[in-house]
Amino acid sequence: MNLAQWLSWIKSVHHKEVDLSLERVFQVAEKLELLEPSCTVVTVAGTNGKGSCVAGLEAIMLAANYKTGAFTTPFIWNYNEQIRLQGLPVVDEVLCKAFEEVQKASGLITLTPFEFGTLAALVIFKKAKLDIWILEVGMGGRYDAVNIISADVAIIASIGIDHVNWLGHTREAIAYEKAGVFRTNKPAIYGDFQPPLSVLSYAHALKTPVFFQGQQFGFAEKDKAWSWWSEQTTFDNLPLPRLGLQNMSTVLMAIELLKNRLPVSYSAIDLSLKKVFLPGRIQVVPGEVTRILDVSHNPAAVEFLAEYLRKNSCTGKTYAVFSMLADKDIVNTIRVIQDLIDHWYVAPLTTERKASSEILTACFQKCNLNNVNFCSTIKVAEKLAMQQIVTKSNYLGEDEHHRLVVFGSFHTVAEVSS
Repeated sequence: MNLAQWLSWIKSVHHKEVDLSLERVFQVAEKLELLEPSCTVVTVAGTNGKGSCVAGLEAIMLAANYKTGAFTTPFIWNYNEQIRLQGLPVVDEVLCKAFEEVQKASGLITLTPFEFGTLAALVIFKKAKLDIWILEVGMGGRYDAVNIISADVAIIASIGIDHVNWLGHTREAIAYEKAGVFRTNKPAIYGDFQPPLSVLSYAHALKTPVFFQGQQFGFAEKDKAWSWWSEQTTFDNLPLPRLGLQNMSTVLMAIELLKNRLPVSYSAIDLSLKKVFLPGRIQVVPGEVTRILDVSHNPAAVEFLAEYLRKNSCTGKTYAVFSMLADKDIVNTIRVIQDLIDHWYVAPLTTERKASSEILTACFQKCNLNNVNFCSTIKVAEKLAMQQIVTKSNYLGEDEHHRLVVFGSFHTVAEVSS
């Protein structure tokens, strides 16, 4: 089968799209001899910031000339984006061969699409004989397929309210699930400034040494540079990266914990911070109309986007193309950023989990917003927004420079960019 055929088949195998458990995936991984990697492994969990932490750690290790494998989800444009070797997406042929191996090993055991993809990534990484695997947890941690691997360093980037139907409705409950990536006597890092008590108690019970942002390590922004410190190391005049400093600070703590295994020079850190980039995370696309693509899909992530818009104002108006999935906190996401958006263009997504036109309309009504244009599709929404921007620009003259922000979901960015 080609890649498209494999992906279609994988979606049909298991009776649930999400089935949080480890028993089935563990059995298949055991047959494939994936459970004891011969190299260093870092696992990255969290509500927001996971992708940035993976990208930052990957960039630094590549700059230090280590062989890297990175697994992230979801993808924006192509499935291959989720599995990277040496910073590049794997090719179709490699993916298809890995899928075939997983399928043969699974036998009568059925796997969800995420479980299937996770095992395929591990098969690819094992064959590539890498120095480090960097694995992003899909959802939660304790029962996520990635958690079959015991990491040498576990990261929780942040804790927020998301995936409540699976993980719980409070930060404490969600944090408990994400702390499931911790291991006895293996170091862990907590990346934001407000650790829930459940993280502390879980770590204490497992005897997991945890390094907390603002306690054992931290950072400070200084004009056009920033500094980072830990109990053993200080870096001054680091270049400002395109990704959030909180996440890059977390990455540097991981680099320090791994220095006996994989030592990294200051020059490698400096070089990688200048280059690190993550598609779809406040991705600024210059042009006659500046477009800002952002996959943020919950209030905490959108707050980061809002802060960027405040710091980087434009001379004209800010237009938004927006949509979200039905199981997300749509109302509070809108409220975080509504004062920064002058005109909204809103439409349902094409995925099954989409928020319908009726749901989206009701959410904007709750926010008492009337500067909203409801459209049939995201493509139509983008076209109408761009037409309005060009029309206003021609009328107001060249001194006014408007911008278009596309956000609310990975799917929103993908449908605009397709």
